[in-house]
Amino acid sequence: RKETAESMELSDGLLLQVSNGEQWCNRWKHPNEDSDRSTSPSVLRNVASTWKEGLLNRKRPFVGRCCHSCTPQSWERLFNPSIPSLGLRNVIYINETHTRQRGWLARRLSYVLFVVERDVHKDMFTRNVVDNVLNNIATDLDAAASQPGQEHKAVSKVKQKARAFLQEMVANISPAFIRLTGWVLLRLFNGFFWSIQIHKGQLEMVKKAATEQNVPMVFLPVHKSHIDYLLITLILFCHNIKAPHIAAGNNLSIPILSTLIRKLGGFFIRRRMEESADGKKDILYRSLLHAYTEELLRQQQFLEVFLEGTRSRSGKPSPARAGMLSIVVDTMCTGAIGDVLVVPVGISYDRIIEGNYNSEQLGKPKKNESWWGIACGVFRMLRKNYGCVRVDFNQPFSLKEYLDTQRSRHSPPPVSLEHALMPTIISADTSATSAFFVLFLLCVAYYTLLYLLLIAANKSSAIMSTHIVACLLLYRHRQGVVLSKLVEDFFNMKEEILSRDFDLGFSGNSEDVVMRALHLLGNCLNVTSSSNRNGEFTIAPSQTVPALFELNFYSNGLFHVFISDAIIGKLCQQYYVLFWFIIVEDQEELSPSPTDEPWPKKFAEPLSWRSDEEDEDSDFGEEQRDRYLKVSVSAEHQEFFVFLQRLLSPVLEAYSGAAIFVHSLSQPMVESDYTQRLFRYLLTRTERGVCYIALGIEKIVLKERRENKVTTLELSSTFLPQENRNKLLQYILGFTLL
Repeated sequence: RKETAESMELSDGLLLQVSNGEQWCNRWKHPNEDSDRSTSPSVLRNVASTWKEGLLNRKRPFVGRCCHSCTPQSWERLFNPSIPSLGLRNVIYINETHTRQRGWLARRLSYVLFVVERDVHKDMFTRNVVDNVLNNIATDLDAAASQPGQEHKAVSKVKQKARAFLQEMVANISPAFIRLTGWVLLRLFNGFFWSIQIHKGQLEMVKKAATEQNVPMVFLPVHKSHIDYLLITLILFCHNIKAPHIAAGNNLSIPILSTLIRKLGGFFIRRRMEESADGKKDILYRSLLHAYTEELLRQQQFLEVFLEGTRSRSGKPSPARAGMLSIVVDTMCTGAIGDVLVVPVGISYDRIIEGNYNSEQLGKPKKNESWWGIACGVFRMLRKNYGCVRVDFNQPFSLKEYLDTQRSRHSPPPVSLEHALMPTIISADTSATSAFFVLFLLCVAYYTLLYLLLIAANKSSAIMSTHIVACLLLYRHRQGVVLSKLVEDFFNMKEEILSRDFDLGFSGNSEDVVMRALHLLGNCLNVTSSSNRNGEFTIAPSQTVPALFELNFYSNGLFHVFISDAIIGKLCQQYYVLFWFIIVEDQEELSPSPTDEPWPKKFAEPLSWRSDEEDEDSDFGEEQRDRYLKVSVSAEHQEFFVFLQRLLSPVLEAYSGAAIFVHSLSQPMVESDYTQRLFRYLLTRTERGVCYIALGIEKIVLKERRENKVTTLELSSTFLPQENRNKLLQYILGFTLL
């Protein structure tokens, strides 16, 4: 290979430029060398001759369609058959064709011309926000001032306090600063990302919704990195779509930085919105935030809200938090605005710029943001390359239509995890919980919405090459694998992902993509010379706890792809017998989109199905038949079952470890102390050879009690008896193969 700039062709014909300083396709560090790198062109030529393939004629799925049963009108409104064929685009690749000018000077100044030509001006954004908010909450201010113990002049003091809150909270978008930041980000991102890919069809739907429908729009992205804040704004800016107001945590309210964030559309909210500095509920702050959000929506501004509230430390989506979205729903339900368009957004990184969250995974407290930390992060970014980024915008759908559809359905509310498991775990009588279901019925539509949005954003997130390689090394080749075998399994895994209607965040020959992923994951891997004649390297995951945590973070990027299969595969691997199974399907209610297949069809190869009655002349052809599920005995399918079992085992290990540790909790304990002790216990188990995933404790076992800003964990009354704790432990251990 020549020492010149290389390129990888993308699906729409654009070229992804890779500088000659990043020769990941033919250079790999030998474990016995500190600075020199050895090449193995013969290995790559051998692999290339074996695996010259595209995607076996399998088309990329178009992800991001809204739910056809929940929002049938939105499903048809913005979509047309030509949209999926528009292909991908690298947002940070700009040349003269993206501007209105041509010629030598236009090629030289293409980035400047592109930024200047974007449609962004002051009239697009808010006006007189602070005064409007104060006028809208005048009644609430009077109520806050009339509380017992307040002085006669309390009204003016409360108004001053409210204005101070708003000055700290509200955004102050500057079109000129957005242009400047757009140019800076385009240049910077070209330095440490190979590409930032978007689907042009998805942006076409978003742009059409923004220009043709005079309603506010709320973007709901998954949260994996601090770069998320900038990515959405940059992409919308590049496509002449109004920049959103971004709900940011007040931990980012750092002097000077906070001013810059506000000029880009950020507004700061407390991490616990309803609590003041002394830990008490702050009615005034809640009213101000509600009124400010309502004013933004009334002026048809766009919002960007992170459903998870904080960045994911495990690589999997965190539970959705009500927070800002509840304010949006309340605002619409009260009639302040007619409708809101909701846009879930999936974001995938080859490698996050934060590096890893190993310290927090090991139980250490999160470090507060500071200028020093930001400077170190920027310096670190400029010295490394973080691969590719993929951003997927879901089809905008009407929030009003969704809520109306949910109200029109008369299905019983779903049972919570606590009430579903309690009779099984401790044989408890749940007949006294009817009041719970009445209360749950009132808010089932809202919590179903939270679940739907998080699932939609997560499912639309593309699977990156580092996700697949990390998953293969952790759960299929823990003891090491030669390069050719890794490339073969990578290709097979890629086909499995596409067959499940998930998209990929990469393209090109498998061997090139695998080498790029190995380059990005290099610190987590051990590479040794193989003893075979081809001189291949053996790649194995490092067995240190930080390396395993980092690999686990990236492998969790495709956890949601195989979780349903893994649950069934775990049972099949454990029993390995013919067992009776009854299929109960309601495709309209259970499937989020018409492209989803019933899960038995997804197991078409590893599992064989037969009816207990094969009489085709039966008069009862439409009746539900019992069916049997038989585990295939072929070596290939058994290997796949073992992979699924290993994929699920860390989750079950974490639950079982937490359940065992619950036995030590006999009295209330401060949450931070309990978490530290739990992490130390799980870390001890991990160092004995078990890789686990850190997870939260279910509230059905532990309950929180908050006093003076200190959260204390204690066992729920149900599990205070030792007998019930033993039953909980046995229940969880019943799912693990020890």
